[in-house]
Amino acid sequence: MSDDKDYYKILGVDKGASKADIKRAYKKLAKKYHPDLNKDYPDAEKKFKEVNEAASVLGDDQKRQQYDQFGSSAFKNGGQGGFSDFDFSGFASSFDFDDIFDQFFGGSSPFGARRRSADKKGADLRYDLTITLEEAAQGVEKEVTLRKRVTCKACGGQGGSGAHDCSTCHGSGMVRQTRRTPFGMFSSTAQCPSCNGTGSSFEHLCSTCDGTGVQMGSAKIKVDIPAGVDNDMRLRVSGEGDAGLRGGSAGDLYVFISVEEHEYFERVGSDLHLRVPLSFVQATLGDDIEVPTLFGKASLRIPAGTASGTSFRLKGKGTPVLRGSRTGDELVTVNVEVPQKLNAKQRQALESFAKASGESVQPQRSFFKKLFK
Repeated sequence: MSDDKDYYKILGVDKGASKADIKRAYKKLAKKYHPDLNKDYPDAEKKFKEVNEAASVLGDDQKRQQYDQFGSSAFKNGGQGGFSDFDFSGFASSFDFDDIFDQFFGGSSPFGARRRSADKKGADLRYDLTITLEEAAQGVEKEVTLRKRVTCKACGGQGGSGAHDCSTCHGSGMVRQTRRTPFGMFSSTAQCPSCNGTGSSFEHLCSTCDGTGVQMGSAKIKVDIPAGVDNDMRLRVSGEGDAGLRGGSAGDLYVFISVEEHEYFERVGSDLHLRVPLSFVQATLGDDIEVPTLFGKASLRIPAGTASGTSFRLKGKGTPVLRGSRTGDELVTVNVEVPQKLNAKQRQALESFAKASGESVQPQRSFFKKLFK
């Protein structure tokens, strides 16, 4: 028939393909067409259903024989068995869908709950820390205090006493479930509801932590800030996050760095920029001046005739490159200040200088007045 489906072609396998070949093909195509992974592809759901339909038939010896003899029409409603009436349980038992979805859903299967380890690792935590530019340049050790889950002191993090294997999951922390879905019956594994995946129960539950092995508390943590850190950098302090449940490993603490703006310096990468005022006389005659750095003071020679806006470079006076051997520079830009008010002596001296230079000291007429005189 024209509407007969070629299940082998849908899966991309030969007619003599083994169950292992079919399983591999299904894994690849299920990932390719799963609607949750292909939301921008409108035909993903249709393709996914076709792949499931083909795999469910070719993965079952009896149905595959039926298909080879009669084609897909044998499985349409009203035929020898409607597709909607298939029992997938036998196929699913050898075709563990949890194994498939573990590969591309991180263990989250649509046919069962997310797999979880009996080792309940604690959550990672974030701490925002603000430091000065001097501390960022030189490195510093900071002690921070934060609220977090700590190991329960009453039970030592065990959650109780008289521990024994959970009677529901027999210590595995996982239970197998069979569920009916639009595609039939599928088997999957899920976290044990009785022990929450720990695999153990207690005769006497700790009343302080209610069996979790953790309680809220505070901790003082030392954080080493390396020289050269900058805004938005993140430091990981291993094992300083929340304590894990029932003796599980602790999470990590992530410290996010923020560097305060400096009153004088502007940081650009590992270089520092500084603006300093310079008098008209200093710029004209030249001078030796002192300028600040993050590490003290430095001497800077200003040559005679320096124009406003000139920049001078102080090598190695910037900030270190994080985890590198190089240090940035300090760039000093001078702003020549023109005196706004002059006393009689100052004015007389400047007028004498102007005459010696052949310049007029009379007030200049505006450009337009000279243009239309």
